[in-house]
Amino acid sequence: MGGLPSTLELIDGKSREPDDRLPGTLDDPNTGLALSPRRASRLEQVDAALERAQLVHEARLWRDLGVEGRGEVLHRFADELAARAAQLATADALNTGVPIDVTTAMTAACADQVRGEVRQLIRTGVVAQLPGSGRGGPVRLHKDPWGPAVVLAPWNAPSSVAVGRAAAALAAGCPVIVKPSEWAPSSSALLIEAAEAAELPVGVLQVVQGDGAVGSRLVSDARVRAIAFTGSSEVGRKIASAAAVNFSRLQLELSGNNPVIVRADADIATTACALARGMTKLNGQWCEAPGKVLVSRRLHDDLVEALLAELSKLRVGPSSAPGTELGPIAFAAHRARLQAQIDMLTRRGGAARVVFSDLPAQGWFLSPTVVTGVAPEVAMAEIFGPVVSVHPVDDDTEALALAALGPDGLAGYVFGSDVEAALSVGEHLRAGEVKINGTSLLDLTVESHQSFWGTSGIGGHGYGEMLEFFRGSRIVGVDNPDAPI
Repeated sequence: MGGLPSTLELIDGKSREPDDRLPGTLDDPNTGLALSPRRASRLEQVDAALERAQLVHEARLWRDLGVEGRGEVLHRFADELAARAAQLATADALNTGVPIDVTTAMTAACADQVRGEVRQLIRTGVVAQLPGSGRGGPVRLHKDPWGPAVVLAPWNAPSSVAVGRAAAALAAGCPVIVKPSEWAPSSSALLIEAAEAAELPVGVLQVVQGDGAVGSRLVSDARVRAIAFTGSSEVGRKIASAAAVNFSRLQLELSGNNPVIVRADADIATTACALARGMTKLNGQWCEAPGKVLVSRRLHDDLVEALLAELSKLRVGPSSAPGTELGPIAFAAHRARLQAQIDMLTRRGGAARVVFSDLPAQGWFLSPTVVTGVAPEVAMAEIFGPVVSVHPVDDDTEALALAALGPDGLAGYVFGSDVEAALSVGEHLRAGEVKINGTSLLDLTVESHQSFWGTSGIGGHGYGEMLEFFRGSRIVGVDNPDAPI
């Protein structure tokens, strides 16, 4: 597969390796061998990026290019990303352990994410004359960028999230600073390459590297007017607290232990196949993965055995190998955290059914695991790995009550042969997206809209929502001198 690209920062038009070091190394998750040091931008450099972003915004250098001008530059950017899609996929597979076939599909879509934001910008425009304008004269609606924006990207899907959020900010007219996760910084070097080759104006897109210290400096700065973050609820709370001082706009996609309701009329084979795919997608490292399975009591044992049988069919191997269906966990600390969560569930009464006992000795591999026998009240936290807990229930009413125990509300799943009945159950789940008889990674429709409920975040995502998040409305018009009040 080759090595990782150098970790780079892009500040005020200059790309270079950051000066500071973080503890430990970036390792190959397939072998556990160190690949490169972990680097971080100096806080003075972070401040320089913030200053440049503010200058770009105040000078209107990017904003005043308008729809056509920004669109032309962003189309060039999309073309450059498309040319680097294979390299992005390789970097992501090495940083995350996600199989190369999956990262290839995800990074191949990055260019279309940029083009999609341009299409949305063209469709909505930036100025509209409102119908029924006042008697005094025209009234116009302006869609203006809030100002400097920050995108804090996660380690599980580093390229697609960074590109998608940054593209929306850029289309809106915001200068944007991207901070990748300190565990998956490598693909951002290719993002920088693409931006430079597309000749994005200096300071319109910048990249800084580092851990929570760098992220804290970004989100607490008064110049930052919009923040998009994908990650844990713990970090999301810290971001919300820091940003509240400046009333910065927030889009936070956080964690969830996503409930699965398996009704009494569900087809066991179909359900087991979908659950096996869902709990191992991205090696289980995705925030909408199935978590707590609430199954009709009479189906419980059959479902567990069918699920274990489906999981045993997976092709386990290096993330670099085509055909691999389950790769290693992204990094050692996360693998240890997952094992600690499984151990906690077994200490509290659960039985952990491990699918593979002969995984590679090297690297950060973890067997898919099905936990049974633990009380639903214990299995509350998001696990973020190839693990589910399974719980018998008497009926849909009990299943819905147990699904509602936790404070989060990201995604949910319902399985049943009677689709209308399953839809009815799904409509009672507290979740932004509920899928019936499937666990796909993609949205249900291209026009999907999903809010983050409960502690799963602030805001949402869907068709056109990210573009609108990065810009606000301004009404400018001639007043009516004859208004009664």
